[in-house]
Amino acid sequence: MKPDSRLHDYYTVRSSEAERLATREGQLELSRTQEIIARYLPVSPARIIDVGGGTGTYSTWLASLGHTVHMVDVVESHVQAASAIGTFTTAVADARSLDAPDASYDAALLLGPLYHLPDGGDRLRALNEAARVVRPGGLIITAHISRLAIPLDAWVKGWIDKDRALEGMANAVRFGHDAGGGFGAIAYFHLPSEIAPELAEAGLTVDHVLGVEGPAWIAPDFDARWADGEARAKMLESARTCEAVPELLGLSAHILAIARNP
Repeated sequence: MKPDSRLHDYYTVRSSEAERLATREGQLELSRTQEIIARYLPVSPARIIDVGGGTGTYSTWLASLGHTVHMVDVVESHVQAASAIGTFTTAVADARSLDAPDASYDAALLLGPLYHLPDGGDRLRALNEAARVVRPGGLIITAHISRLAIPLDAWVKGWIDKDRALEGMANAVRFGHDAGGGFGAIAYFHLPSEIAPELAEAGLTVDHVLGVEGPAWIAPDFDARWADGEARAKMLESARTCEAVPELLGLSAHILAIARNP
């Protein structure tokens, strides 16, 4: 099973995952993702596999909490950067085919793979693999990019004015991806209503589907507000207020599903 070579091109030439989580709304995404995950983590020390862990941002945090963490990613440069941290183990691996024994982990994070697998069958394989390597009753947390956020992102970031941007946005809205190129060619954008049924199809028990950023990520003065302690607290509280309301999940750019291996 061969990973899409465009992923390597995107993350080695066009984008830095570590920088993304340290700038603009990436900071809100990181803070809220950690907040939500911390609610459901097993008692430390737990065995956790971070699938599609990028450059190790979340693995570093989990290891600092005392967990035993193994991080895998399909982008070799990501794994090289993460391995230098030294507080967790790493390997180059595809979410659809994990080199781990059955029931060998207490929890699995899939915070990237599901939105980088445009084909539904591939997403199901990744979920089945996560279920295979997590013990019965174990925790599986998945991240999804909200399809509703794509039109908002086009205007917030200004890419609506680029060549074929309207066409790309329309494809993402109608079909969940845009085969024409760019990030949309290597991503799948979920409707909030699709997430729980997709996990259930893999045999998982879905406990919660939660919005991550809430509405604050579209603030035009995001950086100034995030730098101000009182304003940042309002941004975080806005996200918490909206996180579990099904009709408001699409306000968030990212959505987390909290599931169990039955």
